[in-house]
Amino acid sequence: MAQKKYYVVWQGVKPGIYDSWEACKAQVAGYDHALYKSFPSLAEAEQAFNDNPWKHLAPKEKEHRKVSSSHSSFIRQSLAVDAACSGNPGRMEYRGVWVEDGVELFRVGPIAEGTNNIGEFLAIVHALALLQKSDKPTPIYTDSVNALKWVEKKKCNTKLKQTEQNKQLFEWIARAEKWLRENHYSNPILKWETKQWGEIPADFGRK
Repeated sequence: MAQKKYYVVWQGVKPGIYDSWEACKAQVAGYDHALYKSFPSLAEAEQAFNDNPWKHLAPKEKEHRKVSSSHSSFIRQSLAVDAACSGNPGRMEYRGVWVEDGVELFRVGPIAEGTNNIGEFLAIVHALALLQKSDKPTPIYTDSVNALKWVEKKKCNTKLKQTEQNKQLFEWIARAEKWLRENHYSNPILKWETKQWGEIPADFGRK
């Protein structure tokens, strides 16, 4: 008798956990950028569903999806984040924009003595917290490789030193790191392919 499997659908018609391939297939067949995987136990499936899908997808599958995404269009039902900084360090601000229609969902700052990478990191965490209330793992786009790594490690690995002027900024960083440690999320955090798609929709347009 074949071993029972449980299928996690992070991104599909209706994200969730399914106990048969037929039920899973109905959620992912023909769905662009579907994210799903089978697990041998319900406990593993439940843990994975509340986690970042990219931690569970095989390296080859990751690479395949990266290649595919670079040659296809971006996901319109998604949120894009970006930061702007006047100087390095300097007055920093960040914002999140709904990709499909360009509507700004949040904007924070400017705040003194920040950096672009810190802004990108805070923007991703802000987006994750905002989307946590949703019942589906909406993708988040960023064009910052450093911010992607920092979020994955749950640590803002900035070399910026804390001063009296940027004390509030470091309080924001501590709060963001705490949120990452204490919360699970299933939203894929994806690299915005600027060369293929142009500037990220959340770009402040100050280059």
